[in-house]
Amino acid sequence: RCQRWVENCRRADLEDKTPDQLNKHYRLCAKHFETSMICRSSPYRTVLRDNAVPTIFDLTSHLNNPHSRHRKRIKELSEDEIRTLKQQKIDEAFEREQATQELNENNEQKTVTEEGGGEREEEAVPLTLEERENKDYLKSLFEILILMGKQNIPLDNHNVDEFPEGVFTSDNFQALLEYRINAGDEILRKRFEMTAVNLEYCSKTQQKQMLEICESCIREETLKEVRDSHFFSIVTDEVVDIAGEEHLPVLVRFVDDSHNLREEFIGFLPYEADPEILAVKFHKTITEKWGLNMEYCRGQAYLVSSGFASKMKVVATRLLEKYPQAVYTLCSSCALNIWLAKSIPVVGVSIALGTIEEVYCLFNQSPQLMVELDNVISQLFQDNEDKGNELKKICRSQWTGRHDTFEVLVDLLHALVLCLDGVSSDTSVRWSSFIVGRAFVLSNALTDFDFIVTIVILKNVLTFTRAFGKNLQGQTSDVFFAASSLTAVLHSLNEVMENIEVYHEFWFEEATNLATKLDVQIKLPGKFRRAQQGISNSEITSENYYREILSVPTVEHIIQELKDIFSEQHLKALKCLSLVPSVMGQLKFNTSEEHHADMYKNDLPNPDTLSAELHCWRIKWKHRGKDIELPATIYEALHLPDIKFFPNVYALLKVLSILPVMKVEKEKYEIGRKRLKAYLKNTLTQQRSSNLALLNINLDIKHDLDLMVDTYIKLYP
Repeated sequence: RCQRWVENCRRADLEDKTPDQLNKHYRLCAKHFETSMICRSSPYRTVLRDNAVPTIFDLTSHLNNPHSRHRKRIKELSEDEIRTLKQQKIDEAFEREQATQELNENNEQKTVTEEGGGEREEEAVPLTLEERENKDYLKSLFEILILMGKQNIPLDNHNVDEFPEGVFTSDNFQALLEYRINAGDEILRKRFEMTAVNLEYCSKTQQKQMLEICESCIREETLKEVRDSHFFSIVTDEVVDIAGEEHLPVLVRFVDDSHNLREEFIGFLPYEADPEILAVKFHKTITEKWGLNMEYCRGQAYLVSSGFASKMKVVATRLLEKYPQAVYTLCSSCALNIWLAKSIPVVGVSIALGTIEEVYCLFNQSPQLMVELDNVISQLFQDNEDKGNELKKICRSQWTGRHDTFEVLVDLLHALVLCLDGVSSDTSVRWSSFIVGRAFVLSNALTDFDFIVTIVILKNVLTFTRAFGKNLQGQTSDVFFAASSLTAVLHSLNEVMENIEVYHEFWFEEATNLATKLDVQIKLPGKFRRAQQGISNSEITSENYYREILSVPTVEHIIQELKDIFSEQHLKALKCLSLVPSVMGQLKFNTSEEHHADMYKNDLPNPDTLSAELHCWRIKWKHRGKDIELPATIYEALHLPDIKFFPNVYALLKVLSILPVMKVEKEKYEIGRKRLKAYLKNTLTQQRSSNLALLNINLDIKHDLDLMVDTYIKLYP
């Protein structure tokens, strides 16, 4: 039929073109076809019947048109010229066929294996026109899905209930497909015209399949780098809600080929209520689905909200049983005191932490409310302006994640309550009903005596770990010396536990004074009083109740949690930080890393020469030139020009840097966690997708569309 079209158009210059070339690069106006040859069922374009041939041509009108002298004219060929052209075409076709036959014979000879045999190479089978069109069609679909992921466009932007029955509305994916069709994507247009008007271009099932492949291919790019690096650590963030289901965000730490410590997001894991099932699925996903060898895992940290901490501890314990070198540590992105508070298995503590977060979010979302708080602080701290200005500055930061969060909260509590009371009782139209409602609820929560006692006790108990935690997030030398101070911290906490009655008496007195200042009634919690109704001789006082229900379990838990996080292996690893030259210098180069490095002996390229190499490493820095500064961090040491001359030191520094307790020195290599937070903040819960989230968070990772298409065709033939 293509040949008949060319002959009828009198275009001899197109006779040597293949049907595929003509279809792809040349167009013919609809005016050249009889109306009986045209089907009008499509709303988007003129569709021809399968047997349509152009027959309407006016070859003389241009002669009478003075404006057409520059137009391309159709040359009328004589019969001899036509015969000559056809003979040339036949000869060229014969030559091409001969050349193809010779090429195939050569390929067959090359594929014959030698004696003793190896596997016969598969010949590359050329794609048919239909297969090529199908691949181009799939590629267009993948391009749209990747665009939606990177730009954080949800697949569907409305609920079915929003529209009357019978009204068909396109989702975001369909709308983008239509846009591409109208913009000239002929592959999509052709596929659409073969489909009924009211059908989806791409079903929800197919979208899900393609998104899973997108996610897998993007993740694999990161995992390749992790495998090349060998050693890695696993870190999880707080449990999040994705379209009504709880998921656990998983990040991986590793040192890349450029010696940079990176922390990348690699996906979500469905959360399980049963910790044992969660541990099994967590391990299975990392090893089987994502293909990481846990034998190379050197650290694990779980940053979770209160209520989930005990379950994630079970996961950590199960992994440690299988992989003893996957040290359970603190995460550098979270202050130790916040980490400890979230892990306390006391309901009152969980409720208090939730209230604190709600208060922070309310003020953070309303600049007008923040100005109101500033005014209240100014009034309360007229006699101490420096203190007032400091609190104002703190209020505009992420104060819920500080090492001294509970101290700040106790100082701010009076101002917060007065501000919220003022807003909730304001009869003008200055505040929205939402803010007024939230202010009323949160004011009641902050003036609950149970809340006041909880934050005062947390403030006092966590004072003992504040300096220690701050050093863990400091310079490398601070982390090294912090490891040595743990014994003193535990000694202080044990002393508190032995004299808990005395300490609790002081803490409770501070809480009652603060409650009196806020005009809050000192009483036992309502649920406890209701439970005690009908019980005679119940003489439990508020002080005794809070000692047994709050102070004792809090101190006991913090002591145990510190022992668990800072295990013997973890402390030995931190002692190896004396490899960093600046730490060596502070120790007068009198260090003994060999003893602590035993736990990493199997990770070294030349363990037998470790002692001699460490001696050379110390001598190098001890006798350095006067103008040479000692590298202060692992990052600086890894980027030394001659670090490769110390292969064992290099291997040890790499392993130490990926421990979750060590901070990522360069902010741009910690972008995965920040993008995760941004995605969760900017996306409605019901519009979140674990697949699209990975594409959005890892938007700068290269993607191979051909690989995605081939994978899809292989999985869903």
